Amino acid sequence: MTDRPAGLLAMTPSAAPAVYPHDLRDRLSGTLRLIRSTPVTDLAALTTDPRLAEVEVLMTGWACPYLSDGLLDAMPKLRAVIHAAGSVKAHIGPEVFARGIAVSSAADANAEPVVDFTLAVLLLAGKRAFALARRYAEHGRTDFGVERRPGNDGRTVGVVGASRIGRRVITRLRAAGIRVLVSDPCVDAAEAYALGAELVDLDELCRRCDVVTLHAPALPETRHLIDARRLALLPDGAILINTARGSLVDHEALTAACAAGRIDALLDVTEPEPLPAGHPLFALPNVWITPHLAGVQGTEVRRLGEYALAELDRFLAGVPLLGAVHADQLPTLA
Repeated sequence: MTDRPAGLLAMTPSAAPAVYPHDLRDRLSGTLRLIRSTPVTDLAALTTDPRLAEVEVLMTGWACPYLSDGLLDAMPKLRAVIHAAGSVKAHIGPEVFARGIAVSSAADANAEPVVDFTLAVLLLAGKRAFALARRYAEHGRTDFGVERRPGNDGRTVGVVGASRIGRRVITRLRAAGIRVLVSDPCVDAAEAYALGAELVDLDELCRRCDVVTLHAPALPETRHLIDARRLALLPDGAILINTARGSLVDHEALTAACAAGRIDALLDVTEPEPLPAGHPLFALPNVWITPHLAGVQGTEVRRLGEYALAELDRFLAGVPLLGAVHADQLPTLA
């Protein structure tokens, strides 16, 4: 094909083989005329390359640089940025939308593994599986008493943030017959009801829920959304789950609350990330920390490439993008 649009892969080279394994890379090369055979992260170094001016589609991923006016000036034919990852905040700003460039994210492809992970740890935490597993290893017995293993029946779960992931979590929880409260300033009571949840403010959610799971974006106004005051509102024995952003939780306050044994915490994200070795949260038997692995991992990563290629096909066919990102969404994106 000689009429293929010119394209460029802008992402960390080490991740590219997982996102675009051989079969997907062949599909990409058959659709776009890639001006470089290898992915790049330093677009500024290419501004003197005349081929950059031919690029119509930028296929981005982790480590893509911010698309400044200067870089966009060097790509005057650019029509679309298709991101084979989640958030586009690191590389997309108003400059892109001001030029009428279409933007798509594969965040939907990343969402389902996060939902699966959230529900898995929620159910395991409800059985105190993590704390009891540690005690089992230390004491070699299982007679811990049923009062510390209440199970999951009759629980009320609070979802903080009716985001792409938060909405899916609500749907799955309701399908399992679990009562759900939701707190999100961008959602009204009717929309929450349609999702199958009761809309409440965050303080009420903390007071009424046995489990609180966080799915809000990292914004100035959401920093330390869960602070010492709100942690104190949680009922004794409550469980806090964070698979969103570490900055949502005041970790000093969380450490104190968990050290007192009043609540449990399951964290896939922290602040800072990673936590420094020897951080007191690591030593607490009622805290379980994983290294930001809720999203796509290993063989799942190709989902991002598959989604991005489907979006590329849709764009070139003039069909609406399923993962379209719009300028008015930028302030509240994760």
